[in-house]
Amino acid sequence: MILILEPNIATDHPDYQRLMTYLDELEGIEHRVHRVHGAEQVLSEVYLIGNTAALQEDEMGSLPAVERVIRISDAYRILGRHRDDEREAAFTYNGVEFSQDNLHVFAGLCAVDNPQNVERMFQVLQQHGQTCARMGAYKPRTNPYSFQGHGAGCLPYVFELAGKYGIRVIAMEITHDRHIEEIERALESVGNPTGVMLQIGTRNTQNFELLKFAGRQTRFPVLLKRGFGITLEESLNAAEYLATEGNSQVIFCLRGMKTNMGDPHRNFVDFAHVPVVKRLTRMPVCIDPSHSVGSRAASPDRIMDMMHATAQGVISGANMILVDFHPDPKRALVDGPQALTPDEMHLFLEDVAIARDAYERRRELAARHLTAD
Repeated sequence: MILILEPNIATDHPDYQRLMTYLDELEGIEHRVHRVHGAEQVLSEVYLIGNTAALQEDEMGSLPAVERVIRISDAYRILGRHRDDEREAAFTYNGVEFSQDNLHVFAGLCAVDNPQNVERMFQVLQQHGQTCARMGAYKPRTNPYSFQGHGAGCLPYVFELAGKYGIRVIAMEITHDRHIEEIERALESVGNPTGVMLQIGTRNTQNFELLKFAGRQTRFPVLLKRGFGITLEESLNAAEYLATEGNSQVIFCLRGMKTNMGDPHRNFVDFAHVPVVKRLTRMPVCIDPSHSVGSRAASPDRIMDMMHATAQGVISGANMILVDFHPDPKRALVDGPQALTPDEMHLFLEDVAIARDAYERRRELAARHLTAD
């Protein structure tokens, strides 16, 4: 059961205090308070954990400070969609709204190599009106001899350059809880010129201790990638780990499934699951066409497979695209063969706009049909 409290209620308000006293006395039921900071107000949600079947919705709804009550199902209790659940599927971070209704492109370096290439990518993004990017400082690799990323050493200049070019949010993978502390220190050392979205990669989707640690902090939103070869349900439960610890600012990323049935693509593209995730949960959905396809191969229509896959995800309603670009792909330290170049930024963004327009038109068509019925 979830109690939605009156907007902007302070923790020292008498009604809030009376509610907490009442909940403390419920036997066999724990409660956790989560505060959601929106663009205009702060919403407080109280999760009741335990045997709540005996609790009457009318009675709980009449408690001090409670605006409404949501009876939840067993699946994805916090991030899921439930009966009579009118909570927004959105959050705002560093001035950027993420929701199930809009779309953001996070283009950039899979792995940071030098300040010149970082600046070149931010410059191109600014020229094309983009305020989000991807930049990899920590790189988990299958081969222990492969480049593992520059780590904390590159963070100050990445963040400083992001601020210079108006980049508001950078998606950056972490592989250890100390990386969150390193990111915080680096941001503060250069005056917090940008924001960071913590990315938990496919290898760490079931690293439950890392999930718990990332969930306990609420400063940074989290981008969680689907696990290598696990079911969609298992990956969505991993996202729920983040929310149970307090951070419900989570975006779920589809990045392909590891199986040779996807050959010759790097992974089996799973973007048909975009609407499924949006139906089952309130999370915005990201697609990663670069790591799904893994190459610049093109069909006879001269459109790259990677761009075809992107369009499939966008026309299905994706809310975020994580895509690799590099000024000189042949010299990229990680995943150069799949990277697009700065000169292809306009082509990529225009192609995405065509697919997004098709999605909007399909959505309008469905709405008209529903109204007619």
